[in-house]
Amino acid sequence: MTGVTAPAAEVIKAENLWRVYKAGAIEVRALRGINLQIGQGTFVALKGRSGSGKTTLLNCLGGLDQPTSGAVYILGQNLAHLKDSTLTRWRRERVGFVFQSFGLIPTLSAYENVELMLRLKGTPAKESHQRTLACLDLVGVNKWSHHRPYEMSGGQQQRVAIARSLVHDPKLVVCDEPTSSLDHETGHQVMEIMREVAAAPGRALVVVTHDSRIFGFADRIAKMDDGHIEKVVTSAEQL
Repeated sequence: MTGVTAPAAEVIKAENLWRVYKAGAIEVRALRGINLQIGQGTFVALKGRSGSGKTTLLNCLGGLDQPTSGAVYILGQNLAHLKDSTLTRWRRERVGFVFQSFGLIPTLSAYENVELMLRLKGTPAKESHQRTLACLDLVGVNKWSHHRPYEMSGGQQQRVAIARSLVHDPKLVVCDEPTSSLDHETGHQVMEIMREVAAAPGRALVVVTHDSRIFGFADRIAKMDDGHIEKVVTSAEQL
């Protein structure tokens, strides 16, 4: 089986994953039979040129896209067996997303952007307040909790986005190019935070990136090309 195997219990398992897009008579095979396993406490970086299938794979693992065939299991749950409404709730409760563009709501403060995830989940107000402050403190932006995104630097916004992705204690965190718009020092700080995120019990972290700075933080680096995972190495082995 081609993939990433960790000694800890599985968080992610993908079996013979295909994703085919059709535009008229044209077929684009974005994923071609991928098999993938990722254990608890594991940080996996997906590397590959544009169009290699990295983001498509990330979207399928996070439940944002449905594979054409094959199956994705998260903590033993087959995502294909979930109705749309159940899948939406599952994503909200089980997955944390971090995007290149941060994805913060500009009219809300840092605190409100993070707390929103718990409001959607229906978390009691006192618990929501405590967890939001704890996550802002974890990523080092508690001093900016009442600032809106346009009042913060790119690095601060990305930290808020990470706090938002963690506040509901997800078992899977997926990131799409989280450091591409950050300078070297800020990117390094963000990845140190993400390394801590991945180490949490029962959690896995998958990052799509072109940024070679990330590879030193990852437990495994999976190189993708043309919808396949070509090989998997540790960061020490270097691709």
